[in-house]
Formats: sequence, structure tokens, C-alpha cells
Amino acid sequence: MQTWSAELTDTFGGEPNYSWVRRCEFEAPEGASRQTIVRRGKRALGLTGMPCVVEDWGDYFTVRPQSSCTIAFFTIKD
Repeated sequence: MQTWSAELTDTFGGEPNYSWVRRCEFEAPEGASRQTIVRRGKRALGLTGMPCVVEDWGDYFTVRPQSSCTIAFFTIKD
């Protein structure tokens, strides 16, 4: 299992604002698909069932819930 860190924050003008932030950690199997990682991260942050736009940046994912001025970052921990 790999440990991932997740943080959810607000946006201002579409950019992360960090006037507040919610952080947590979650686990996913090694070699898990992007879909599995995103599902587990969304569950950990309480975003289950909310449609999101996911961007893969290689070493982390950004998740932008639709109809919400928020953004989440999922990053693998070393």
C-alpha cells in the first residue's frame, strides 16, 4: 500500500487561495489506477458523488469539483 496526502482548499479566480484548507491521508495499492486513487482521495475528503475534473501532473493529481470554488491535490508520500 502507498500513502497519499490530500488537501482541499478554496479558489479565487480559479487559482488555489488557501484561506482555509482541509488535509488528510489515505492509502491506495501500489500501482493503482488513477481512477482508484481519485476515488479514495475523494472519499477521504468527503467529496464522494461530486462530479470533478481531474488533471494528472505526473507526480500529483488535481481534482476540481464542479459547481464549487474548491480544488484538491493528491500527492504520493515518500
